Amino acid sequence: MFYHLITVLFRFFFKVLFRCRIYGWHNVPQTGPLIICSNHTSWFDPPLVGSICKHLRVHFMAKEELFNIFLFGLIISKLGAFPVKRDTADRRAIKKALQLLEEGKVVGLFPEGTRVKGEELGQPFHGPALITLMSKKPVLPVAIKWTGGLFRPVEIRFGNMLNFQVEGKIKKENLETVSVKIMREIEILLKSS
Repeated sequence: MFYHLITVLFRFFFKVLFRCRIYGWHNVPQTGPLIICSNHTSWFDPPLVGSICKHLRVHFMAKEELFNIFLFGLIISKLGAFPVKRDTADRRAIKKALQLLEEGKVVGLFPEGTRVKGEELGQPFHGPALITLMSKKPVLPVAIKWTGGLFRPVEIRFGNMLNFQVEGKIKKENLETVSVKIMREIEILLKSS
């Protein structure tokens, strides 16, 4: 109920203050499990993706510092977000993501690990690739392009679903390959706008 209310409010917010242009909507499945991987340039990226995919409850992985902010941490927890320690292999966060996916849910990840301003994408962390390979769940690449301030359109492009499999032990080369492929798909979506 709380999640639904918040997504309705954000949809209204984005409709009034921004003109959302959505492309590739047919690529968004009706149910999970799946991993949404998006570029990250704004604080508004998680609520934007979450409110647009209104039929899916997206559980975003977010830096743990956000959960220490009074009231805000409580709200994002209620919305299904879960913390990750950045700049380290946070096994607890990876375990949580795998658990959600095993339950048939949707996990939202930002491969760059932080907001990256400008036209170029940042270097990806291997966490999303590891979660993808360990879970064997599909990835939905998403590109978000903010074109300016208030009352300026924001473009959201959903790409084709990606599937990755690896035989045997997951190696560093596997993580690099998957990370590069995901980021390349996001880059293609960004440049198609």
